[in-house]
Amino acid sequence: MRLTSFTDYTLRSLIYLGMHRDRLVTIQDIADLHDISKNHLTKVIHQLGVTGLVETVRGRNGGLRLGKEPEEINIGAVVRQSESDFFMAECFDTENNSCVLDGNCYLKVKLKEATEAYLQVLDGLTLAKLLPRQREGQGADVQPVQFLPRLPV
Repeated sequence: MRLTSFTDYTLRSLIYLGMHRDRLVTIQDIADLHDISKNHLTKVIHQLGVTGLVETVRGRNGGLRLGKEPEEINIGAVVRQSESDFFMAECFDTENNSCVLDGNCYLKVKLKEATEAYLQVLDGLTLAKLLPRQREGQGADVQPVQFLPRLPV
């Protein structure tokens, strides 16, 4: 399963807004941090505003803030709202399915179960659970993710 960039940017934006609840944030702040297109991010923020997850404040000193408490924002619901489909294979798309095995394929059954399990895990998460813990008197404790080097095969 791979999230679209739209969903990835949606989650990044929510996390950033959750980490900076003490002030209004601009789209440019988020775009600069993640080195992503401001134009694409504007579409993401617009959709978050439509769903009520983000409030926008217009004007000279305007910006963005969460529209709900982090504990009220369910990550599974966010992913479902921002993904256009969950087609793990061609056979999931009833309009464009040309697979001759459809209807007799056990793999489709298992892929459907895997997708449901994936979403069930995300349903157990709220934005609050994704936010770094706050230290007393300090900003968010954010550490970059460290990946292990690939070992030769």
